[in-house]
Amino acid sequence: MDSERKQEWRRLLIYAAVFAGLFFLPVGVPRFDAAIDESLHLARDYAREHVILCLLPAFWIAGAIAAFVSQASVLRYLGPKANPVLAYGVASVSGTILAVCSCTVLPLFAGIYRMGAGLGPASAFLYSGPAINVLAIVLTAKILGIELGLARGIAAVVFSVVLGRLMAWLFRTDQRARAAAIAELPVPEVTRPLSRTALFFAAMVAVLVFANWGNPKGASGFFAAVYGVKWYVTSGAGLALAWMAVRWIGLPGRRVLITTAVVAATALLVPFPELAMLLGTAGLAWCTAGQGGEAGEWFDQTWSYTKQIFPLLVGGVLVAGFLLGRPGHEALVPNDWIAAAVGGNSLLANLFAALSGALMYFATLTEVPILQGLLGSGMGKGPALALLLAGPALSLPSMLVLSSILGWKKTLTFSLLVVVLATLTGWMFGLLSTTAT
Repeated sequence: MDSERKQEWRRLLIYAAVFAGLFFLPVGVPRFDAAIDESLHLARDYAREHVILCLLPAFWIAGAIAAFVSQASVLRYLGPKANPVLAYGVASVSGTILAVCSCTVLPLFAGIYRMGAGLGPASAFLYSGPAINVLAIVLTAKILGIELGLARGIAAVVFSVVLGRLMAWLFRTDQRARAAAIAELPVPEVTRPLSRTALFFAAMVAVLVFANWGNPKGASGFFAAVYGVKWYVTSGAGLALAWMAVRWIGLPGRRVLITTAVVAATALLVPFPELAMLLGTAGLAWCTAGQGGEAGEWFDQTWSYTKQIFPLLVGGVLVAGFLLGRPGHEALVPNDWIAAAVGGNSLLANLFAALSGALMYFATLTEVPILQGLLGSGMGKGPALALLLAGPALSLPSMLVLSSILGWKKTLTFSLLVVVLATLTGWMFGLLSTTAT
C-alpha cells in the first residue's frame, strides 16, 4: 500500500513539474525563441548532411562487424591480451582512413567493442576516428598556420594512445572480468577466408570515406583531385560491394541487380547524390531483411544498432543546438561569452575551450572556419589547439550514445580525460608559442 502511495505521489510531482515548466515557458523571449530555432536548424542540417551519407553506411558497417567478423580476429588484434603495440598502433591511426565525425564513429566503436575489443584500444579508436582526419589537419595547417596544424596532428595521435592506456588502467578490474567472460564463449566457425572479409569491409569503408570526402575549398593537389572524382570512386566501391555481397554473403542476385539499376539511374538522372545513397541503403535492407544465414544476421545486427543509437543522437543534437547553436549562429549561450572566455593562454581559458568543444557538435571540417573566426576575435593559440583536440572527438550527442554502450561511469571518465588532456596540451602549446615569439 505504501509503495502504491509513493508511486502516486511521484506521478503527481511529475505532472506538477511538467505543468510548471509549460506554464513558465519563456515563449516570446528572443533568446529562448532563437535557441528553439537553432535546435531545429541543427537537427535539420544533421539530417540533411550526415544521416544519409555518414550514419547509414556506418550502421551497416557496424552490423557487418557483428555478423561477419569472427570474435577470434577482434580478440587477436584488439583484445585485452593482444600485442599492445599492434592494438594501439592500429587504433591510433584509424582516423587517417575514417574521415568521420564524433557521431558517425559510434556505431563502428560499438561494433568492435561488443565483439571483444579491449577498452583501451577501443577508446583509442573512438578518439582517433574523428580526431585524426588527414584532410582536416592539412586544412588546419593551410588556414590556421603550419604550427597549429602540426601540433594538432602530432597531439591527436599521442592523445589516442594515452587516452586508451588510461582507460584500460582505470577500468582494469572490469576489463579482466570482461575478458574472462569473453574467453568462455564458443569460437564461431570461420566461413570465409580473411582476405575476402577484408575486401568486403574495404569496399564498405571506401563508400563511407569517399561519399563524405570534404571540399577543400581553395586547396589544390591531392585532396582537391580526389574531391573531383569522389562520386566515381564511391560508385565503383558500391558496385564491388554489390558483387561481393551476392557471391560471398548470399544476397539474392535479382534484388541486388534491381537495386543497382535503380541507384545507377537515380545517380545519372537526379543531381542529388543523397537520394541515390538513400535508395541504395533501402535496397540493401530489402535484400537482407528476412533472409536466412549471414544476410539476415547482417540486417538484424544493423537494425539493432540503429534502434539503440539513432534516437539518442537526435535528442543530443536537439539539446546541443538549443544550448550552443550552429557555427555562426547564437542560441541560449551567447557567442560573445565563448569568445571572451578563450582569450589569452590561462589554464581557465584552455579549459573553457576544451569544454566548449566537447559539448558542441562539429561536422567534419567545420571546426577550421569556426576557429579562424575565433582567432580573429582574439582567441589564443593554446585554447585553439585545446578546442581542436576536444571538439571533433566529442559532442553532447556522442556522450549520450556512448553512455548506452559503456555506461555513464566510463563515458564520463572518457569525456573528462579528453577535456583534461586537451586543456593541458593547449596550455603547454600556448606557453611554447609565446616563448618562441
